[in-house]
Order: sequence, then C-alpha cells, then structure tokens
Amino acid sequence: MNQKAKVFWFTGLSGSGKSTIAIALEKELFAKGFHCYLLDGDNIRTGLCNNLGFSAEDRKENIRRISETSKLFVDAGVICINAFVSPTIEIRQMAREIIGDENFVEVFINTPLEVCEARDVKGLYKKARAGEIKNFTGLDAPYEAPIDPQIEIKTVEQTIEQACQLIIKTID
Repeated sequence: MNQKAKVFWFTGLSGSGKSTIAIALEKELFAKGFHCYLLDGDNIRTGLCNNLGFSAEDRKENIRRISETSKLFVDAGVICINAFVSPTIEIRQMAREIIGDENFVEVFINTPLEVCEARDVKGLYKKARAGEIKNFTGLDAPYEAPIDPQIEIKTVEQTIEQACQLIIKTID
C-alpha cells in the first residue's frame, strides 16, 4: 500500500487513554494494510532508554531518543504512533523539529485530571498522592497542554473507535 509516513505524537496526562487509543489505532491501521509501529513507555523504557530516570534532563533525553527513532521509522516509510506524556510544549517542539514539521502530527488526548486519577490503572496517582512518587506530572510537576494540536481527542466525549477514525482521516 502506498502511504505517507507520519509520526502521530500522542500527549496527555498519565491515565488519559494515550496507550489505549494508540494500541487500537495500530491494530486498525495494520488491518487496513498500513505499515506502522507503536512506541510507548513499555517498549522504550525497557530498552532504548533504560538508563534514564524522570528528572527534567532525563525526560528531555528520553524524548530526543524517541524522536530520532521515530524519524528513522518515517524515513523507512512506516507510520509511527508515539504515546508519551511529553509534558511541556518545549519538549514536544523539540520532537517536532527532529522529526520534521511535515511528518509530525500532535494528538492531544484531552482527559480531565479527575478522570485520569479515577482510572489510575497503574496506581501511580495513589502513590504520588501518598508521596511515594515525586514530580508526578499533573500533580506536583506541570503538564502544559498543547496550544494548537492537529488533533484533539476528548475521551469523555469520544469513543476509542471515534478517536481512531478521526486520526485515520488525516493520513494521505
């Protein structure tokens, strides 16, 4: 299938639904014959970035490495779906610059903090509230929402299927 490779950069709070939507999107794109690959904390933090922590410097280096890897996928003609909190506008702008503006699609998974905290699938908010996790994004570390994302998914209003269709429509 002839496709225009892009990087769909999902950003949002922990528990917003980034990975859930990204996994569903990857499955749907694959079923339609697209070549795609999903990068998220599970496959990045255990290998490529296993020597990094969660300091501001390490988070920036994490995103830099992910961006360079994503650029390689695009060069190979593969759609890359990235699901990372990437908490600041500056860090996402760095990713856009590395990948290239024409190949970078910012997808804001916009979910209110109280909904993310209620989901708390991994128990991270509970640990952060108990003081076991410091500098937790959205609580004691800032999250800067995108100002003008190409795609905004409001998970309290849209289903996973609707979110996937919205994203798929942007593929040339």
